[in-house]
Amino acid sequence: MKDADPANLSADDWDELHFPRPEVNDFDRVVERAVSRRGFLGGVLAFGSGAAAMGVGLMGSTAAHAVTASRFSFTPIAAQTDGTVHVPEGYEWKVLMRWGDPLFSAADGYDITKGGPVENSDKIFGENTDGMETFSFRSHELIAINHEFPNLKINLPAAQAGVPANADEVLKIQNIQGVTVMEIKESAEGWLVVKDSPFNRRIHHNTPMKIVGPAAGHDLLKTDADPTGTTSLGTMNNCGSGKTPWGTYLTCEENFNGYFGSSDENASYDLKVADGMKRYGIKAESRNHYELYDPRFDTSKNPNEPHRAGWIVEIDPTRPDSTPTKHTGLGRFKHENAEVALAADGRVVVYMGDDERGEYLYKFVSNAAYTPGIDTVSLLNDGTLHVAKFNDDATGDWLPLTPETTGMDAAEILIFTRMAATAAGGTTMDRPEWVASSPVAVEAYCCLTNNKNRGVKPNAGGDDTSVNGPNPREANKYGQIVRWRPTDDDHAAETFDWDLYVMAGNPTVHSDARAGTANVNEGNLFNSPDGMAIDSTGLVWIQTDGNDDNEEDFAGNGNNQMLVGDPITGEIARFMTGPNGCEVTGLAWSTDRRTMFVGIQHPGGDWPDGGTPRSSVITIKRVDNGLIG
Repeated sequence: MKDADPANLSADDWDELHFPRPEVNDFDRVVERAVSRRGFLGGVLAFGSGAAAMGVGLMGSTAAHAVTASRFSFTPIAAQTDGTVHVPEGYEWKVLMRWGDPLFSAADGYDITKGGPVENSDKIFGENTDGMETFSFRSHELIAINHEFPNLKINLPAAQAGVPANADEVLKIQNIQGVTVMEIKESAEGWLVVKDSPFNRRIHHNTPMKIVGPAAGHDLLKTDADPTGTTSLGTMNNCGSGKTPWGTYLTCEENFNGYFGSSDENASYDLKVADGMKRYGIKAESRNHYELYDPRFDTSKNPNEPHRAGWIVEIDPTRPDSTPTKHTGLGRFKHENAEVALAADGRVVVYMGDDERGEYLYKFVSNAAYTPGIDTVSLLNDGTLHVAKFNDDATGDWLPLTPETTGMDAAEILIFTRMAATAAGGTTMDRPEWVASSPVAVEAYCCLTNNKNRGVKPNAGGDDTSVNGPNPREANKYGQIVRWRPTDDDHAAETFDWDLYVMAGNPTVHSDARAGTANVNEGNLFNSPDGMAIDSTGLVWIQTDGNDDNEEDFAGNGNNQMLVGDPITGEIARFMTGPNGCEVTGLAWSTDRRTMFVGIQHPGGDWPDGGTPRSSVITIKRVDNGLIG
C-alpha cells in the first residue's frame, strides 16, 4: 500500500493492515492456474485482443468482434489524467452541488478555515457522495444521495493530522455523513437545488432509526440506551443505494467497522461478540476516533452497538418527518448496494454484495408478492436470504441461509450473516460491489472490483479463496463483471446460469489472463469496476474506483471513469472521465431521461473550483437535449 497513514488508506487496506491474513500462494502460480482453467470454462474466459469473444454459447449475447453497428449515441473519449471532467462531443456537464453547499438559507456554507460551524453541519450538503436515486412526487423532482465517509484532514482543517480534538469535532464529521434528500429543478441555466424546500433533509449518524424484521429485539441488538433492541441512532458509511417499486430509497451501510474502537484494549467480550468483531474487522482503534469522545462507539462500554450497523436502511424521500427503517431481514454485512427486482409472481427480490475481499453475493426473496397498498415493511423482512454458489460448469445455486443449512438461529443468521454464508458453502468473491438488473432482459450483473488476496490469503473468516469460476485470476488487480440469468427467467429461481461479461485488464502490457477479455482494448482500458446501472434501453453503465497512476500495469487507464457497455455486442466504450484522484460513483437519471446525475468522490487537486477539493454531484446532458439513457 502506498501510504501507511490511516487517514489515507482505503477501507480494505485499513482492514488488511490491522487484520493480516497468512499467505498461502505466490504470484508465479497465479497466472498459470488462471489460464489453465480456460479449458473447462470454455467461452467464459478468452484473454487478450486476439481471443474469441467471451460468453458465446452460454448466454449467446456477446460477440465483441462481430459488431456491425454501435448503439452508442456518442464518440468514445480518450483516457485523461488531468484535474477536471471530460464528456464526449455533443454533451455538457455542470456541478449541481458540492460538499458544504447549504440546503437552507439559514445555514452558512463551507468555511475553509473552520470547516463550517457545528450548529449548521447538519444543514449542508454532505461529504463524499456515493449512491443516489431520483424520485418524482407530485411535480417535485427529488434526489437522495449517500455521503459515504469523511476526509478528516479536509473536514477538520484545524485538527492535528486529521484527528478530532473534541466532541464538537466528532459531531461535525458525524453530521456531514449519511444521506441528503433534496428537491431539484431544471432552469434555463441548468439544474439547481431548491433551497429551503420542505423535502430537503439531512440524515446522519445521530438520526433516530427504527430496527425491524426477524432480528429486531434480539439480545445482541440491545444496549443501555435501547434495552428493547428496536431503535437506534444513525446510519453510517452509506455506500451504494437502491430504489423500491413503492418509491422509497434504500441506503446501504458498508465499512461501518471503522467507526468503532475501544478505550480498553484488554476488554473481554462474549465469545459470539468477539468472533463477530473479528469477522467484521472491529478493533481497539477506529479510523475516525469517535470512541474518544462518543461512548456509543466505544465497544468496551457498548459491545452490542456495532450490531446495530451494517444494515440496509429504507427512507421515504416524500415524507421528511418519517423515521428511517433498518431492515434486519436483508442481513448484516458491508453492503454495497441493494438492487430490487420483482420475481415472475410479484415477490420482491433484493440482490446485494458484501464489499470485502473474499466475501459473498446475496439474494433476498420475500414470501409475499408486492401489490400496491400492501405492508411493504414485511416485504423486506419476511422472506429468505440466500448466498450465491457459482459452479465451475457455468451454473449456480442460491443457497438458503436457514438454521438447517447454517447451524445458527434465525436472528443470528442475520446479525452474523458472513458466518452463515461460510457455513452454507457460498462462493467467495472478489469484492462484490454494485449489482444491477436489466429492465429489458431477466439477467443481472455484479461488479467484482478486485482482490489482491485471491489465491494468496484466506478471507477474514479463514475461508479458502483459491481461484474459482467467476474469480479466475489470483492476485486480481483489475476486476471483472459477472453476469447471471435466472432459471426460467425468474429472479426468485434457486438456480442460474452465469458468465463473465468482461474481465478488465491491460492487453498493452500483458498477453495472459491479465490482458482481460476480448472486449478490452487499448481504447477502453479500465480497472476496478465498482458502480453500475442499466438504463431503459439495456445499456450497462460502469463506474470505476481503481488505480489511476497510469503507470506499469495500469498504463493507459488514466483517471477513474464511466464507461458504457452493450450486452448484445459486448462493446464497451469510455463515456466520461473524472478529475485525478477521484472515484466516479453514483448514477441516476432525471424523470425525463434527459439528464444524468453522477457523483465525483474525493477528487484531488483543487477540483471543482479552486481551493480545497470537494466531492460533488454533476449533471450531464446532451447539448441537443436528447434522451440520455
